[in-house]
Amino acid sequence: MASTSQPLRGKRACKKIFWAVFPHACFILSLVIYAFLGALMFSHIEGNRKVNLSEEYRKFLQNLWYISRNLSDNMTENEEIFKEEIHTLLNTAERDWFVNPKDKWTFFGSLFFCCTVFTTVGYGNTYPVTRTGKYLCMLYALFGIPLMFLVLTDMGDILATVLSKCYNEFRKLQSKLLASKLCSGCTCDKGDKLKSRAQSKIVINEPLSIMEVLKSQPGVKRKPVKCRNAEIFEMLIARENERTGPLRNKSIERWSSCPELARGKTMSRVIENFDKIGKQLEKLDVPIVLMVLVIFVYISCAAAILPNWETRLDFQEAFYFCFITLTTIGFGDTQLEHPKFFLFFSLYIIIGMEIVFIAFKLGQDRLIGLYKKVISFCGEKKMPSMKIYPK
Repeated sequence: MASTSQPLRGKRACKKIFWAVFPHACFILSLVIYAFLGALMFSHIEGNRKVNLSEEYRKFLQNLWYISRNLSDNMTENEEIFKEEIHTLLNTAERDWFVNPKDKWTFFGSLFFCCTVFTTVGYGNTYPVTRTGKYLCMLYALFGIPLMFLVLTDMGDILATVLSKCYNEFRKLQSKLLASKLCSGCTCDKGDKLKSRAQSKIVINEPLSIMEVLKSQPGVKRKPVKCRNAEIFEMLIARENERTGPLRNKSIERWSSCPELARGKTMSRVIENFDKIGKQLEKLDVPIVLMVLVIFVYISCAAAILPNWETRLDFQEAFYFCFITLTTIGFGDTQLEHPKFFLFFSLYIIIGMEIVFIAFKLGQDRLIGLYKKVISFCGEKKMPSMKIYPK
């Protein structure tokens, strides 16, 4: 019996783990599939478009040739005029005149664009030009942004659980260290007394037997023998039921007799897991200084790795770029030479955005608490004192 029950327990444990991980994997997989479909769509629409060089492009070349021709040999005399003319001329230029759409809208380039759309970063370096691409971009963002925020909320529960457990373990360790320092100054007699008290508490907390319970109740001794025997029998049955666990037996009987009931119970648990999304994030209560430190360390790690393939970026520029990305500001002033490599940082971006989101939420809660204190303090100061005069 023991050998057959162990594989069943292992299968049940694997099923529980699978159904517990299923909602998280479902959200992430949906986001990945959505990003790949968008990359295929935009690479086909924007990459295969025809570039028609308009009359404005010819005027631009003529004006550029005219400025370069009228430029004298002495650059110092007409340097300011030359700069102003070139600046005004370049403002009229369009990027599509100098970039091939197929080179720009490759699969990885389109995938990078899709990530910037549903993460609401929007660098501005890559954008749709055709009317069809613009309409599809709006529709793509309309469904992609809620899906992205759903993934952020789901991963926020995991990060909130990890952060709260780590913080609680740190507080427990800190309290143990303080307790050990305080106990080191105590005498041995006090320590013996504490040990004896702890042992006495342990003995008291142990479950009593039926006879001990009956002996401790003097009202039972006065009753007749038949009533006492009936009560003892009922107490034995109650204790036996507590040991066997009727709930567990019922679930086993359901699973063995009617598998449909067990499946329905499993599906209800999965639905409950979906309903619990965002609950752990609401319960998170850690110091805001700790979250700021976590953000600083998290961005610093990426800023140290990013210059390995982005040679134009140093640590400070990479730190600035990562901060602008994770806060979804996305100026677009820093352009990447290898956006393919940065796609491997997609998981880093999602987790980093979640950490920043948690920090913003904690800051929001602290600000709300501060406003409440200020309003209550001002209300107490301005409230007129109520005096009761005798009649």
